[in-house]
Amino acid sequence: MLGKLAGFDDTIVALATAPGIGAIAVIRLSGKDAVRITNELFPSKNLEAQPTHTLHFGSIVYQGRILDEVVVSLYRGPKSYTGEEVVEISCHGSPYIQQQIIDACVACGARLAKPGEFTQRAFLNGKLDLTQAESVADLIASNSAASHQTAMQQMRGGFSHALKDLREQLITFSSLIELELDFSEEDVAFADRTRLYTLVSAAMTQVQQLIDSFQMGNVIKNGVSTAIVGKPNAGKSTLLNTLLNENRAIVSDIAGTTRDTIEEVLNIGGILFRLIDTAGIRESDDTIESIGVQKTMEKIREAGIVVYLFDVNEMSVEEVQEQVDVFVASGVNYLLIGNKADIRGEEFYASKFAAIPGVLFISAKTHTHIQEVKDALLHKVMSGDVRTGDTIVTNARHYAALQEVMKALRDVKAGMDRQLPGDLLALDIRLCLHWLGEITGEVTNEDRLDYIFSKFCIGK
Repeated sequence: MLGKLAGFDDTIVALATAPGIGAIAVIRLSGKDAVRITNELFPSKNLEAQPTHTLHFGSIVYQGRILDEVVVSLYRGPKSYTGEEVVEISCHGSPYIQQQIIDACVACGARLAKPGEFTQRAFLNGKLDLTQAESVADLIASNSAASHQTAMQQMRGGFSHALKDLREQLITFSSLIELELDFSEEDVAFADRTRLYTLVSAAMTQVQQLIDSFQMGNVIKNGVSTAIVGKPNAGKSTLLNTLLNENRAIVSDIAGTTRDTIEEVLNIGGILFRLIDTAGIRESDDTIESIGVQKTMEKIREAGIVVYLFDVNEMSVEEVQEQVDVFVASGVNYLLIGNKADIRGEEFYASKFAAIPGVLFISAKTHTHIQEVKDALLHKVMSGDVRTGDTIVTNARHYAALQEVMKALRDVKAGMDRQLPGDLLALDIRLCLHWLGEITGEVTNEDRLDYIFSKFCIGK
């Protein structure tokens, strides 16, 4: 492990629950003096004589004044979240009481914790590796079933386990190759090049799968941008309102009502879709409407999915096909939806547009086939080879490091193909190990750790 960095041998304190008024608040201390400091403020019982993982009811008293009646939780190191002595004080949720207790702890020798410092100490003390530590922040920020599941898998070491075996095997081969260098004059071979070649080939497949999963990971973590586009009065705002089951966008019979983009979030099957209602696409002399159309074109280029909504009674087959051709030529991931199909019946329109495959016929106004639209959107996201149950990369730092790992593995494989000497192979393997270590935290520095943990909330 990295060992202690400067400034991590003292005792820290912070509010561990969300700030503001609540029924209960939790104030957390961690460090060698956590129990002693709390004991000075807790005359009800001698906490220093109590065993780990116990609860104690009493009062917090400072300078002869009772601040609150509390429950104190003791977690003796190393059997604690941070690996240090940890105390959690559960008090009433008044912001005034919270601050009074924190101030009293500081007066007795603690200091205010920095963002993420509790989890940073857990990492430094070997309780978590870096990927697990980063997943704590993702778990706190999770806002869907998929993002929660992915964060939980990472925190339990799913990503780490995927890399651990590879790293150990590469370390073994690197050691054997470097051992050969010590016996170069005897021409002794310790490392089986055939096994190394097989390992590198399998590792490249595994790493590429992790790299490819980043697109799905980004969707799970941030949601998929979904632009609803089409001509004016196609029913885009009505569809948005129907999908959300609320009147979010203004709807009228006047073409060009929507002048600016409207964004809302919809959860479908645990995946977040950031729905964007855009201005209708048409030529216009209205300056404001023209700006709205320009923004629509920008959203189309940025969107993960483009929902092209058209009025089945106004659009011809040729017009729809022309738009499809534009999407295909531009590489747009699109979904075709024919709206207002309640007027003459779905069979009529299915026959009319039979030459264009994949059209969903709906009525946004009467809520007909809206569930099919949701299912189609979910299928667009989940139809790839990556499943939410797999190990999925959601962190941009991990993604960048994995690309470097892949580059190093390619160099190792190319070196063996060219029958390079062991010292050059060892350099490439060592570089691969370096980038794997960057991901899990075996290789890092204080500045990088400070940056990573600065993005956490204070009490975590």
